[in-house]
Amino acid sequence: MVRPLTAANIVAAPKVLLHDHLDGGLRPQTIVELAQSADYTALPATDADKLRQWFRDSADSGSLERYLETFRHTVGVMQTADALRRVAREAAEDLADDGVVYAEVRWAPEQHVESGLSLEQVVDAVLAGFREGEAAAAGRGKHIRVGALVTAMRHAARSSEIAQLAVAYRDAGVVGFDIAGAEAGFPPTRHLDAFEYLRRENFHFTIHAGEAFGLPSIWEAIQWCGADRLGHGVRIVDDIDGSELGRLAQYVRDKRIPLEMCPSSNVQTGAARSIAEHPIGLLRRLYFRVTVNTDNRLMSGTSMSREMQLLADAFGYGWTDLSWFTVNAMKSAFIPFDERLAIINDVIKPGYAELLA
Repeated sequence: MVRPLTAANIVAAPKVLLHDHLDGGLRPQTIVELAQSADYTALPATDADKLRQWFRDSADSGSLERYLETFRHTVGVMQTADALRRVAREAAEDLADDGVVYAEVRWAPEQHVESGLSLEQVVDAVLAGFREGEAAAAGRGKHIRVGALVTAMRHAARSSEIAQLAVAYRDAGVVGFDIAGAEAGFPPTRHLDAFEYLRRENFHFTIHAGEAFGLPSIWEAIQWCGADRLGHGVRIVDDIDGSELGRLAQYVRDKRIPLEMCPSSNVQTGAARSIAEHPIGLLRRLYFRVTVNTDNRLMSGTSMSREMQLLADAFGYGWTDLSWFTVNAMKSAFIPFDERLAIINDVIKPGYAELLA
């Protein structure tokens, strides 16, 4: 008998997450405690519940720029190795508790050096935290693998340095590179040197594109920079008229370029009007390589299970659809093919087969 799509069953379903920001997923109580230990006095609230609500309210502005302002506080308390290690450990544990079996979590090392840490010390701390979180989750019978995506900020000028940092840690847990930050005025082509270096090194990278800016951002990310995946990519729908695809949309679909869509976050930043009107519904019907993601679990008050529940409610999706999104994501991960295939065949397919039995 097919199991109903209850909240508990969705949590139990194996999930894959490709787009999650470390500094966007902190536990509110952790922020309060880290602020106290670091003498960080700029928090808008020191009660965890009130702080959680402040982040949610501030992120619901419909503006990507305003949304990004909330990160001042999370980044502000993540300036020591111990803090970074704790946040990474808790992120891995929280994702595992939500049924995520594979995750790629990204953060920008250049934003965590204000107290004197080197870029290498930042990466070491985060990777150590992920490994600790994986072990702690396994001790509770929850198995997750976390890969790190090292991010450069698109408004800064350190992308080549950060790209080299990512490659240096490719055998230690860093699986890819990303650029993030406000799109308007900061096209990905400003960072061509970094992307050319990454391609010479046979290294994977994704680019935030097509969220707050339109088709030109997507086109540059793919055709000039050579992105393996698109962070969000929502505005690809601007090249679709009904079921008729323009040349860029056709190329994205034909090449199976993964779209890292984050429904709740996209609504908050104004990239989509509502979950029911989110382009993911059309793109799924047209068989684009769509994946479901959280973006920032704190700011959106969300989880992978919640995102899947919202989509199921809005579009009438069942387990077959949720499995399709999950397999898409695992196919698109930045780990080797045989490792992706093992997770699909040994974890994801059996997990959904049990729910469909």
